[in-house]
Amino acid sequence: MAKVQICETILRDAHQSQAATRMRLDEMLPAADKLDKVGYFSLEAWGGATFDSCMRFLNEDPWERLRALRKALPNTKLQMLLRGQNILGYKHYADDVVDMFCKKSVENGIDIIRIFDALNDTRNMERAMKATKKYGGTVEAAMSYTISPVHTQDYFVNLAVELEKMGADIICIKDMANLLLPYEAYELVSRLKKSVKVPIHLHTHNTSGTGDMTLLKAIEAGVDIVDTALSPLGNGTSQPATEPLVATLRGTKYDTGLDLSLLSEISAHFRGVADRLKKDGFLDPKVLGVDINTLLYQVPGGMLSNLISQLKQMNASDKFMEVLQEVPRVREDFGYPPLVTPTSQIVGTQAVLNVVSGERYKTFTKESRGLLRGEYGRLPAPVNEDVRKKAIGDAPLITGRPADDLAPELDKYREEIRDYYTKEEDVLSYALFPQVALKYFQYRQARDKGIDSTMLKDKTHPV
Repeated sequence: MAKVQICETILRDAHQSQAATRMRLDEMLPAADKLDKVGYFSLEAWGGATFDSCMRFLNEDPWERLRALRKALPNTKLQMLLRGQNILGYKHYADDVVDMFCKKSVENGIDIIRIFDALNDTRNMERAMKATKKYGGTVEAAMSYTISPVHTQDYFVNLAVELEKMGADIICIKDMANLLLPYEAYELVSRLKKSVKVPIHLHTHNTSGTGDMTLLKAIEAGVDIVDTALSPLGNGTSQPATEPLVATLRGTKYDTGLDLSLLSEISAHFRGVADRLKKDGFLDPKVLGVDINTLLYQVPGGMLSNLISQLKQMNASDKFMEVLQEVPRVREDFGYPPLVTPTSQIVGTQAVLNVVSGERYKTFTKESRGLLRGEYGRLPAPVNEDVRKKAIGDAPLITGRPADDLAPELDKYREEIRDYYTKEEDVLSYALFPQVALKYFQYRQARDKGIDSTMLKDKTHPV
């Protein structure tokens, strides 16, 4: 049994899960030298919601952040999260955009790209996987873990075998809602180790309080890599904390070999960052509580907070429990999609509409119609045909790979930002988040000309 390796998430998922992705580059760099000496398998440092937040809230260029981190962490692999054909946005992008994004991510310093699709439709992962390999990156193909009548252990073993055949260098079990319980983790990892040759990486959260036990049982079953977050931003809606796991495994055959005193020094720095995030109102102590609703309704932590705020805006907070009970029913009608971005938002919003309007499926969102029509890809199970008929009528279903219908887009985006274009990466930033990127480009242009950039900032752009 080889020692267990750790992917540290403090620079990405930890502050995304707990503090709305508001950690700044100048709060990361002072710890970089020590982080680089730890000996982690990798540091998850980019992708997910960090790209959008950099420009939208922090007036940072995400590409400059990546280059700065690469320079400051010369000895540690950097990894990122990518939503397959969605890249980091919320719709499918044309293949030329996916190719260029993977190319530029690797060129700017990413070693490992974790690629997933919300529906586990491998057709939506294929292009990003090929592009990552083409440009020299490591492909970590992720399976969005969920529970349903179709999402059995056999389903995930077969999916892993398919992803390995497609060229995955690592297989990740992506348990975004902390639904994978300890003994199920033991069984699933055991079966995966027998079925595929590539390393197995487990990503979970601690929302329902079972994360540490899930990691431990997976380790006993032979998992190769696990995600953890240093304690100042560990646990709760984030990943299980790094230091307790390192301490637990010390002296055993699974010993990580990481230095607890060095981790403690790094944690002292990030405790200060966490204090700042609390002071600024981004880190709510509630994110650390155990929420058993996750296990009862299979609703991820981030989705729970979205539902609460949607209901508050509609003056319908008293309907929260009804909405929670409606979520699994909508999910069944929609063919059991895993609840992860963007399907968590689609199913959640539809459940809210069904309850608040007083009639199920009285109205559909554009996204619900798109999901039922096949715009997001192949749903895991058959849908409720009566619901689909009500949503899309006789509109033709999309049965192929959705991105096959998309013409190349890069030239169009390049032309649209010719007044702001400084580098090829700008085209990608604009492709993913057009309005946010334009505002950022205007800020950057003014800053570079020495104009008082505060004139350009609105309330959504605090430095």
